[in-house]
Amino acid sequence: MKRLTIAAIIAVMAAGVFTGCGSAGSQTTPVENQSSQSGQESGAQSNAQNDTQNTAQNNNGGNQDIGEDAALQAALDAAGVSESDISRLQVSQDRDDGRLTYDVRFDVGQKEYDYEILASDGQILGSDVEQNNGGGQNTDNSGAAVSREDAIATALAKVPGATENDIRIELERDDGRMTYEGNIIYEQMEYEFEIDADTGEILSWSEERP
Repeated sequence: MKRLTIAAIIAVMAAGVFTGCGSAGSQTTPVENQSSQSGQESGAQSNAQNDTQNTAQNNNGGNQDIGEDAALQAALDAAGVSESDISRLQVSQDRDDGRLTYDVRFDVGQKEYDYEILASDGQILGSDVEQNNGGGQNTDNSGAAVSREDAIATALAKVPGATENDIRIELERDDGRMTYEGNIIYEQMEYEFEIDADTGEILSWSEERP
């Protein structure tokens, strides 16, 4: 009888142990689920960060700059001329629809060239060629006390190194007064002037770098 009683007690204890283990096993499931969810969230955050970094890198790539020299070379290649052939060179940086660009301008003989260059890869975005019709210089200075040649010499004297290839000048008549108006573009600087055609006096002078 005692043996049966002891056996019954052992059976009850064993059942309790198995029940406890079952409960413990069922309680670990939410923890495992939480761990899985945490891993998924971490992966999603990592992917989002990677996407952001890739976008930033792409944006930076759009702002790459080949530099003024390469932009000038791209324009010269498009025009089919060499740097030794040009005068009145201007290269300026600008932005077009958020893109970094270069505006390259120069003269070759009696032609004016204007190119818009994409700074990231040197692509030609736009171009324009104009004929100067005698260099934009009015040679008819009849009635002026000061000759065109003298007016040119007066203007060039203020820009050491500049030559007649760098200047554009015209005789203007306004309300009976005659003046020489024009500009000099030399070493990336633009000089605009107005000279009295009767006295040779410089009436106005300005300097600007593009």
